[in-house]
Amino acid sequence: MIRTPVAAPPLPAHPDPQLDAILVGGLPHELSYALGGPFHLLLPDRFDANVASFTRVLEEAGVEGRVYYAKKANKAAVWLERCALSGTGADVASTGELRDALGHGVRGERIVVTGPAKAEGLVRVAVLQGCLIAVDALDELESVIGQAQAAGRPARVLLRRLPPTQPHSRFGLDDRELESALARCAQVGEAAVVMEGFSFHLSGYDTEPRARMAGELVDLCLKARAVGLQADRISIGGGFAVDYTDAEHWEGFLREQRPDHYHAGKSFAPGDFYPYHSPGAGAEALRAVLTTHDLGERLRAAGVRLLLEPGRALLDRAGCTVFRVQGVKDRPSGYGIVTVDGSSLSLSEQWFNSEYLPDPVLLSDAGGVPPYAACVGGATCLESDMLTWRKVLLPARPIPGDLLVYPNTAGYQMDSNESPFHELPLPPKVVVDTDGDRTRWRLDRPPLA
Repeated sequence: MIRTPVAAPPLPAHPDPQLDAILVGGLPHELSYALGGPFHLLLPDRFDANVASFTRVLEEAGVEGRVYYAKKANKAAVWLERCALSGTGADVASTGELRDALGHGVRGERIVVTGPAKAEGLVRVAVLQGCLIAVDALDELESVIGQAQAAGRPARVLLRRLPPTQPHSRFGLDDRELESALARCAQVGEAAVVMEGFSFHLSGYDTEPRARMAGELVDLCLKARAVGLQADRISIGGGFAVDYTDAEHWEGFLREQRPDHYHAGKSFAPGDFYPYHSPGAGAEALRAVLTTHDLGERLRAAGVRLLLEPGRALLDRAGCTVFRVQGVKDRPSGYGIVTVDGSSLSLSEQWFNSEYLPDPVLLSDAGGVPPYAACVGGATCLESDMLTWRKVLLPARPIPGDLLVYPNTAGYQMDSNESPFHELPLPPKVVVDTDGDRTRWRLDRPPLA
């Protein structure tokens, strides 16, 4: 009798028939052969659907607003192409990101520029292109005013609020600084600055604090209007979770996982993990924000537009990462180490000393063999280069040439930390376009250099 190997509790991603059809159709093996290494698959129609779901919630609530794609979530050019075509905005935080967004057709008036202590060159281009600039500090406001006066055109700004519940954040203006900023905007007038409203960013994914903070910003808009400022919009940032797996598997995983489920006895506390199950995720989280503390009604009554900057949530199920198996080493303790042709830099949770938890899917022709428990290592010489520390139960012992597919990696996973360590090439991105029953692929255009 064959004994099932000891493995970590399973954590399968939600079923995805569209991706499954692509995976079983032979395209991944063809691409692996053609590209000679790991690669990322991108599904732009999923991005379009996610944007539409957020927009639909705003419309149903009768709230005017705009969705901005937070570009830092993924470097692919295709997302900016879709933003340009649909009128979706882009959230950028560097000169390179701004240049990339403009170069792919996103209009300056639909770009919001965030981030701390913005470089003069970034501010200058943002002013010239009519971008909305989230001002993070008083000296930054003076820089924006100076650039606007030099350009002979007003700068569009939001004043970024320091959340009172997160007083140690290095981002945003406190009460005293806000008072000074409002006075300065009123003093220079709209020839230099059009103060369009306020913004904030909160850590975490709870909707109630986000709704409460948004309500405070509505009050700030009314206060700013009293001194002659436009103040007709607020940005609530991102913080819209993605639901990767179902409640039963997620709760079972957190309850049962222990160090011997991991290679080398690695251990993670439950709090180390992203909340891979989030019942109110994506656009439903926005719906919860709008219905909490009567926020939607307050926005409508005050004539305040709602801006939001999701990154990960717009990329839900919009991509996966594919690695080719290079070798398998059996361990005496009853599990194996699968080595793939890439590195953990393509799965960014190690950035947070954590683990990307949705189980990889094995694409193999080695049928009819027992289940096989294995961790997954990268092709570098670092002991810490582990794509998957836990012992995942695969349907068979992989063989070189098989593929491991990590699902739903487009949001912050597939390229946040990538670097060409050991001169290994960065995994290319392959865009899969669908038109009825026809599926075609193309290489994503690289971001502008």
